[in-house]
Amino acid sequence: MTDPIADYLTRIRNGIQAGHRVVDIPASNLKKDITKILFEKGYILNYKFVDEGPQGIIKIALKYDPVTKVNAIKKLKRISTPGLRQYVGYKDMPRVLNGLGIAIVSTSHGVITDKEARKEKVGGEVICYIY
Repeated sequence: MTDPIADYLTRIRNGIQAGHRVVDIPASNLKKDITKILFEKGYILNYKFVDEGPQGIIKIALKYDPVTKVNAIKKLKRISTPGLRQYVGYKDMPRVLNGLGIAIVSTSHGVITDKEARKEKVGGEVICYIY
């Protein structure tokens, strides 16, 4: 697999379109950090790290509105790819939907959101946009 983060985002996207409640994704430390951010920002209902097999599994419970059955995640967009990495400084940090969405950034301070990167004045690689 050449791009495990794109696979992670695609599995979540496919789970949303199919109406699944839980999505299983092969684990890695970067995927675990992204999952924690999604949970903290309210885009997923819950998550669980299962040590099964050589690398483990992340079980993600997707969040739906109980009345309208609309998912909390409208769009997941991969920005930095293995073929074209996208690095930005903290002054050029992108705003997703004028601050309504989040950009997940891999920095020297760990994997954080765009707002936290601006606050800590640190730049890095823009992994994806979520709104």
